[in-house]
Amino acid sequence: MFSAMKYERGCLSLIDQRLLPQEEIWIDCRDIETVAKCIEDMVTRGAPAIGCSAAFGLAIDALTAEKKFKTWSEYKKAFHLSVERLCRTRPTAVNLFYALDKMTALAETFKPELAMSDVAKDVSKLAQHLFDDDLATCKAIGENGARLAEGKRLRVLTHCNTGSLATAGYGTALGVIRSLAQRGQIEIVYADETRPYLQGSRLTAFELKSEGIEHKVIADSAAAYLMQQGKVDWVVVGADRIALNGDTANKIGTYSLAVNCNHHKVEFYIAAPLSTIDFAIETGAQIPVEERSPEEIRVTGSRQMTPVGAPVYNPSFDVTPSHLITGIITERGVLRPPYRESIMALKKSL
Repeated sequence: MFSAMKYERGCLSLIDQRLLPQEEIWIDCRDIETVAKCIEDMVTRGAPAIGCSAAFGLAIDALTAEKKFKTWSEYKKAFHLSVERLCRTRPTAVNLFYALDKMTALAETFKPELAMSDVAKDVSKLAQHLFDDDLATCKAIGENGARLAEGKRLRVLTHCNTGSLATAGYGTALGVIRSLAQRGQIEIVYADETRPYLQGSRLTAFELKSEGIEHKVIADSAAAYLMQQGKVDWVVVGADRIALNGDTANKIGTYSLAVNCNHHKVEFYIAAPLSTIDFAIETGAQIPVEERSPEEIRVTGSRQMTPVGAPVYNPSFDVTPSHLITGIITERGVLRPPYRESIMALKKSL
């Protein structure tokens, strides 16, 4: 299982996912701005990984602040400015805000006279806990998803990258695929190339190849044809934010897959931790959808793909309506329609 981040006191090392699979280059982050830029520029990506990176960024910030401040009361303003900086990095992935909310809640327990050494220790401890919890969560998601297969060998299609590179480790949707493969229940995985950033062909194929899982990379537009031929049993994808009614934001192209699955009677699953559910919004209409740089469409690698300056619309996500989703696989089990009732029942049990 490939690790995309490593943390040692005061330094978060992130593999530059923009360069995979051709190059394995690590970037050392020793201040909050470097972490923020790595999130914005997609050095690190995937909702859970973004949340973990932000948490470690605040740990680094607190450790660095020991040299400038003596107590929490002196550092408090700078801490909240760092939180605000990280909030601005990516607007759609709710795991980012989950991690920052956890950090803010911890900060509210600090007494003004608390020594900076203790502030740094507590912030670092929480960051490590969030990382460890995400890893355990992904493994539980994988197990819960694999149980749905009931011993069948499956032909599975997935979109974007939802594996070790996108999380603390193991993965969400790719975690389900890993667990199925360990049981000998994967016949083949079809990995959408996932335009425009090619997370499927660059990253998912990289992970599948490294673990010896049978797979083929396909153009995004080939998915419907595969379903028409009866060659897909399941589609399982990740999520960046889930509304109370089950509407789900994920990498652009997910909605198209869900529509095609509905037409061809193929099961369509979301695999995501409970931290991806935004209990503050009722429907997907309230999810902010990030629009990224037009250069991601105009240029692939170093090659110009459009006329220079061609007008571009580049939403990074789309929203899949809940009625197209067969089930939402979480670490606490599989949610089924009606999703609002399932989600609220689960929330009460937490």
